Amino acid sequence: MKQSFELWSGGPVFTQAEHVRLSTDSVLLANFANIPSLRKGIDLGCASGAIGLILLANHEKLHMTGLEIVPEAVETARKNMEENGYSERSCIVEGDLRNVKQLFTPGSFDLVTANPPYFSEGSGMTSPISGRDAARGELKCTLEDVCRAAAMLCRTGGAFCVVHRPERLAELIRCVSACGFEPKRLRLVCEQADRAPNLVLLESRRGGRPGLKIEPLLVLKERDGSESEEYRRIYRR
Repeated sequence: MKQSFELWSGGPVFTQAEHVRLSTDSVLLANFANIPSLRKGIDLGCASGAIGLILLANHEKLHMTGLEIVPEAVETARKNMEENGYSERSCIVEGDLRNVKQLFTPGSFDLVTANPPYFSEGSGMTSPISGRDAARGELKCTLEDVCRAAAMLCRTGGAFCVVHRPERLAELIRCVSACGFEPKRLRLVCEQADRAPNLVLLESRRGGRPGLKIEPLLVLKERDGSESEEYRRIYRR
């Protein structure tokens, strides 16, 4: 049964598809990609459309497209946009990101976001739950596929924002660089300050100049397990 709830008090009402649950990763990525100057974005593998909803709520002049391969998630994302009054500022497309050349005009977006599968095929880290395996493991697309799609879609000077695992950061940087992006902004995320990071947020610019800014560590919880001030700000609590 699908669940509906507000993304924050008074914020967009969100219904999530059965195959994948809304994660902290997506919320953090939407906050990280909060770039006011950008006007036309696309979320690769948008699932139920949470990243697009958050960005649309933050920027009244932004138009967001979502690309998703799972039909049920496509239907849910479209309903989420409609129910929150974003139909005119959004478009949800059913399709495979490996075929973006047949779906979109090259360079037609100035923002690309992606929360891709974290684990390579054969890693043993895919989900045992039917329908969620493609969201967790690289069964339908690889990191290279995601970066290639972003490069085709993003205009020169546009931003590609992605969330991934720290152990694949070197691979991620090699991949975006090989696809014509320059890493510009990096932020590490950890549950508590005394623990190793468990997520990385990276913004790269298409055809950008060299120069990488390392942002302060994003800590989600205090030592006593309570939510950090920044975590509460991101979730608008």
